Amino acid sequence: MRLGWATAIGAGAGKLRPAFAESLALGHVPAPPQPSQMAVSEPKATGRAADFTLRIAPTMVELAPQVVISTIGYNDRVPGPLMRVREGQPVTVDVVNDTDVPEYVHWHGLFVPSEVDGAEEEGTPPVPPHGRRRYQFVAKPAGSRWYHSHAEAMLDLHRGAYTGQFGFFMIDSANDPGLYDQEVFLALREWQPFLTTADPDEERRDPNDPMPEKPDIQDLRPDGLEVGAPLYSINDKILGAGDPLRVRPGERVLMHLLNASASQIHRIGLFGHHFQVLALDGNPVPVPQPVDVVEIAPGERVDAIVEMNLPGVWILGELRNAARQSGMGIVVEYANQVQPRPQWLPPAKAHWDYTIFGKTAPHPTPDHIIDMVFEKVPGGPHGINHWLVNGKEYPHEREFVFRQGRRYRLVFRNRSDDSHPVHLHRHLFELVEINGKPSAGIKKDTVIVPAFGRATVDLVADQPGLTLFHCHIQQHMDFGFKALFRYA
Repeated sequence: MRLGWATAIGAGAGKLRPAFAESLALGHVPAPPQPSQMAVSEPKATGRAADFTLRIAPTMVELAPQVVISTIGYNDRVPGPLMRVREGQPVTVDVVNDTDVPEYVHWHGLFVPSEVDGAEEEGTPPVPPHGRRRYQFVAKPAGSRWYHSHAEAMLDLHRGAYTGQFGFFMIDSANDPGLYDQEVFLALREWQPFLTTADPDEERRDPNDPMPEKPDIQDLRPDGLEVGAPLYSINDKILGAGDPLRVRPGERVLMHLLNASASQIHRIGLFGHHFQVLALDGNPVPVPQPVDVVEIAPGERVDAIVEMNLPGVWILGELRNAARQSGMGIVVEYANQVQPRPQWLPPAKAHWDYTIFGKTAPHPTPDHIIDMVFEKVPGGPHGINHWLVNGKEYPHEREFVFRQGRRYRLVFRNRSDDSHPVHLHRHLFELVEINGKPSAGIKKDTVIVPAFGRATVDLVADQPGLTLFHCHIQQHMDFGFKALFRYA
């Protein structure tokens, strides 16, 4: 039985104090969270007034007692207000910009016109400094979508996805059976980014993984600067600083997971529990499957049911010790449990594979095949890595052209040693294969192309207008990793 939606607040801490977050999880348990802790921006039904209003302004975020950061957010909170509407509903959003720089709000995963999508490259007008802009569109397709800043940051780590400008946008379908007891929205984040030569992702590749795009001769130049972070959170709290997610034995909890990070892929687990994955990027999967670990890249969403069948006090968190101990986690507390210290144990199986959620079926023959080769130029100007698509940085003047109604197969060939979450605006694509492993029926808007790996997707060109394609890691996008698709 569906009992309505609830919220959970949890988050990340700093590396200067080892195991800081997990030590915070000791001691007194706060009062139960109230739904108001994640404000829901309810649509209005009157006149010409906007359904929602977003105000972009500086704000303070208390990640934990005595851990307070300054950022830019929506409506003085992080995440911004949950926008919840029904599929097909006309939506009007007024955005007020109380900062000194132009801003863009991107409606990630929605079918909207280019001039509304929130990307400068597509011709969307900016929200001017100390000005306002009205966005109007029809809410579709149904599922977990989100909104976020699409401003270019370059070397300014206080802009774009490095800020707190993000929020959930939920489009409800009339077909939702509501077979869960509690619903939670969990956004994964890093804070206080800095440039570093260290690889922020300590998770090493399995040497047995296929690498079909690994060059015969590798570039041996040392990597340039990447973006790291000392603080992590789930929503606006580091692990142990916020209220726990309170559950009862036998409950079914629907988790809406979002990676709102600017730079890192995360792997989330909860010992002794399974994530029954129902949807990827808001789109129902053909074959729901239980997994021990959810791997989720910047821009991606995963909707999963977790059955609460192991009473205790546990940590739902990042598998990497450094990230979890710096805050990437939330305490899950069963009713009537008195043990003082939440337990963390690594999940049994950590392998993530999109294709297990797909089906076996032939794909229609595409009208056109477009190869897209991704390469890294290590340590370019300013010591920053630069990125090439088919041998060049953005822009790609009329190189990628769609014809309306045609079916296209995009082959993403990653010839770099980094995994890339690539995102196509305003469209959905269907996974055809990952590193040679076939699949069908999985619809996404963002997909991880593994290091030295390949991902192939099909789409129908059914959303006329300029369409941006890019890596969803902010630094990669800013330094060349993007292209513009045009309709003929």
